[in-house]
Amino acid sequence: MPNERPFSLRIFVADGDPDGLRFVERSNWIGRAVIFPRALFTQVRGRAEFQQTGVYLLLGPRAEGDGEMLYIGEGDPVRPRLEDHYAKKDFWTRAVFFVAGAGQLNKAHVQYLEAQLVSYADRAKRVLLDNGNRPAEPTLSEADRADMEVFLANILGMLPVLGIHAFELSLFSTAATATAGQMPVLTCQGRGVVAHGEDTPQGFVVQSGSLAAKDETPSLSANISKLRSDLLTRGIFALEGAVFIFTQDYTFNSPSSASAVVLGRSSNGRTDWRDAGGKTLKELQEAQSTDNSDP
Repeated sequence: MPNERPFSLRIFVADGDPDGLRFVERSNWIGRAVIFPRALFTQVRGRAEFQQTGVYLLLGPRAEGDGEMLYIGEGDPVRPRLEDHYAKKDFWTRAVFFVAGAGQLNKAHVQYLEAQLVSYADRAKRVLLDNGNRPAEPTLSEADRADMEVFLANILGMLPVLGIHAFELSLFSTAATATAGQMPVLTCQGRGVVAHGEDTPQGFVVQSGSLAAKDETPSLSANISKLRSDLLTRGIFALEGAVFIFTQDYTFNSPSSASAVVLGRSSNGRTDWRDAGGKTLKELQEAQSTDNSDP
């Protein structure tokens, strides 16, 4: 993952529409991101960037259930590949691709970036991947591999700022949390299970090894029931005796969706997640809001 160092982005909105064609450059980096909605593809594909070698992401809503689907690919250049997907892939509504200056990226480079991004998305399991095959890494020289690791780190650092969180691995660390002065590790228990989690800027993270109730009560919403089924299908849940166990850290959109998944019933996460002293997440947040001490 990219180092957590300060950086700045320069965003150029080419047509004046914040949701239209955008170019994003990162300080002290040779790369450039191009972002556009599918509806504008035929209007913008003639631009020079589409004739460059690059790696691209296609994103759109899942056909069933909540969340997004993602397709990762590469092109030399990217335009023919995007034209093919425009004709044949229905799910995507927006795209982003990364290119560099003339001669900076070649076919092997972007194949390496594609393979790495697919691997990160596979491990994170935050979105459903539309890639049918998992690409193999090409053979790169030691120097080229080092260059592409830097290029990849810059991509991964930029994507969350661009609203794309598909590649973020949850880093569940009590020590890091205490150092940062953020929320402590919280516990949700009931119906014979115990889970541990943390409220983070990316969402509510439930820790690997946490347990979740196998049975669901009638009060559980259809969306949460579908999410639980999806977690089992994707291997994030595993059956262990009469309960489910989280096989990895997993980030939920809210504390309530996390606790509802854990308990198998409707839940208010702000009161069902508690610290070691019994204080609820709600009480902890209220205490933080009245803390006027300097950071």
